[in-house]
Amino acid sequence: MVGIKDIAKAAGVSISTVSYALNGSPKVTEQTRKRIQDIAREMNYVPNMAARTLKKQQTNIVGVYLADYGGSFYGELLDGIKRGLATFDYEMIVCSGQRSHLFIPERMVDGAIILDWTFKTEEINLLADRGHPLVVLDREIDRKSVCKVLLDNKGGSTLAISKLAESGSQKVFLVTGADGYDSQERYKTSIKELERFGIDYEVIPGEFTEPSGYRAAETIMAQNPDFPVDIFSFNDEMAVGIYKYFSDRPEKIGREIRLIGFDNIELGTFMDPRLATISYSKHRWGMVAAEKLMQLIKGESTEDEVIYTTFVAGDSFS
Repeated sequence: MVGIKDIAKAAGVSISTVSYALNGSPKVTEQTRKRIQDIAREMNYVPNMAARTLKKQQTNIVGVYLADYGGSFYGELLDGIKRGLATFDYEMIVCSGQRSHLFIPERMVDGAIILDWTFKTEEINLLADRGHPLVVLDREIDRKSVCKVLLDNKGGSTLAISKLAESGSQKVFLVTGADGYDSQERYKTSIKELERFGIDYEVIPGEFTEPSGYRAAETIMAQNPDFPVDIFSFNDEMAVGIYKYFSDRPEKIGREIRLIGFDNIELGTFMDPRLATISYSKHRWGMVAAEKLMQLIKGESTEDEVIYTTFVAGDSFS
């Protein structure tokens, strides 16, 4: 691999001059900078990021940890994070899987935003105790170098159950999600509100995926339920699967099947009938998370924040 020593030899200058030229230092003339950059390009020079990180103790990169990238949920969130980081001249790498966790203790990233229920809380606590700046979007953690930016799952679930209660619902099928913070909060709140209203309910396990929504609809209809069938899907991806199941059946969503989702993904606006759902700004969620992480990285004081929810009406529930 070509190094700055090789470039210095080819250019007939010192190693420090090459370093100044490649790093934009004003200590060299523009003519010298251009000549050295041209030589580096001709020699296919690639900067050694690891060495630069060791020297500067800063990468200007943060890790964003997700359990998976499936579905249409993550695009808007990641765009918000990207835009938020750009303000501070930072970039992100999106990570998934156990091996990528090493980027944090090895300081290949300056901090991390975590929305990954497979990332163990004990590991996050250990990293936080070592002083790594972290923002969590999916759990409650009380550590000095950790900031929480959480969805108002309680408020959103309360809105959904209240709408079902107001419509005279006698029984609600709850289609739950993967084993993470958001699903657990929606579950606990939904059960509490249904019991408060005296409404019968049944829990159908899901995985926050479209196929699991389809299977949930199969399970519900296998019970020969009374109509209308009221369903609260803990995310819109599963609601899409429910729509697909009923596309080949005589029962119609919005008539025999009354459905409320959660997340307000863009696809829901094009579904027929339009999906009623719980909404929040995923873009703002990402931007706030980026802002909080940068405050931690810079050693500034920061506070936890909540992303609030609203109900979006749709003809899937009337």
